[in-house]
Amino acid sequence: MLRRFLLAAGLCATVGLASAQGSYPGKPITMIVPFPPGGLADIVGRPVAEAMGRDLGQPVLIENKGGAGGGIGMAQAAKAAPDGYTILMALSSYSVLPEADVVLGRSQMYSFNSLRPIARFTADPTVLAVRADAPWKTVKDFVEDARKRPGAINYGSSGNYGTMHVPMEILAQTAGVKLTHVPFTGAAPAVVALLGGQIDAVSSGPATVLQHVKAGKLRVLAHWGNAKLDALPEVPSLKQAGYNAEYAQWSGLFVPAATPEPVVQRLRAAARFAAADAKVKEVILNAGSPILYQDTPDFEKYVQGDVHRMADVVKKIGKIE
Repeated sequence: MLRRFLLAAGLCATVGLASAQGSYPGKPITMIVPFPPGGLADIVGRPVAEAMGRDLGQPVLIENKGGAGGGIGMAQAAKAAPDGYTILMALSSYSVLPEADVVLGRSQMYSFNSLRPIARFTADPTVLAVRADAPWKTVKDFVEDARKRPGAINYGSSGNYGTMHVPMEILAQTAGVKLTHVPFTGAAPAVVALLGGQIDAVSSGPATVLQHVKAGKLRVLAHWGNAKLDALPEVPSLKQAGYNAEYAQWSGLFVPAATPEPVVQRLRAAARFAAADAKVKEVILNAGSPILYQDTPDFEKYVQGDVHRMADVVKKIGKIE
């Protein structure tokens, strides 16, 4: 009798779980964007969230949670209930921060096995932007000045080891110069500081600075890619300028690792819907970042490779006091 009761209870639990997952989503979903409004993750996240909401039949609400180069928001997502109601729009700092925590000798904010990749939406080389009235017309001018005045030129970032810090350190290492790093809570505050004259340069995704370039307020000297940028076709790559520096800032969707497979597949379908949506493509392209979509299997492999590459970069940067 007891055995029959236990079997029946187990069956009911299984049916209940399947039913709950089958009805997913039954309430609004929160998309954590681990940076303040105005940066690449926010620029991509908002139209993607709106389109995913249309496909899912429930609103996907943005929660900006900046700080620690994206680490605070990513840690919050990693610790969230794995039920599909908290998702994360991360940038490539995802691949850096756990290794940075090791270098710094502190507890990891999150681990790579605590979040599962779902889809990549963009993958842009960062660009070197300065004010339009800056004395440097080319990246060679910038580097030669930095060589003459070690530490005198400063640049802003979204935080230590973040997606705006790492590429500048790659350039500094490659060119053999010293630059001064000024961390902010996100890309948008760093760009505001650049526009206001508090800092001299930023390395940022094109989407974050393109409007200011078009308005004549900023100038882009070079980019970290290996092909022509559609948004800035006249801008040379650092490799073309003689500096072996390359870096891509990607944006992608993640969920807590233990999220049930049926929920993962539903979110995967919604992400595909968003990436193919004409409105999403238009908004992100107008911001300077064309959709470069990768579905789950390819994105998982991409992230694994990026984690491996960035570990070496972080070790070279070393401990930041």
